[in-house]
Amino acid sequence: MTGTVFARILKKAVDATPHAIGGAFADRDGEMVDSFATIDTHDWAVLTAHYGIILAQLDAAFGTWHFGGPEYFVAQHEQIEIVVHAVEGGYYALLALRGGGQLAVAIEVLRAAACELRKEMR
Repeated sequence: MTGTVFARILKKAVDATPHAIGGAFADRDGEMVDSFATIDTHDWAVLTAHYGIILAQLDAAFGTWHFGGPEYFVAQHEQIEIVVHAVEGGYYALLALRGGGQLAVAIEVLRAAACELRKEMR
């Protein structure tokens, strides 16, 4: 398999999640570090960046209340489900599924992927 170690981790997460269409690893500004997706790369980058903004807003809100930032959050839409998981230092991982996906599986798979990404960052 070719690609970076980050791309391999993301592909493994997508492959392990029923109905998954992509995985991404990005920095606090929504800039993609690496990804694996089955949809258009531009659309995937835009989706990833937008959910990074949402994570930043949640971090700011929870920081104001002194709860600490969220470990992960889920956004469910009519045709897609998104799981975003904090990695560390403002980095985050994202996994997207088409409707009918197995959300509980996606959360656990992304949690494991975030742990692997964190180890590779060091």
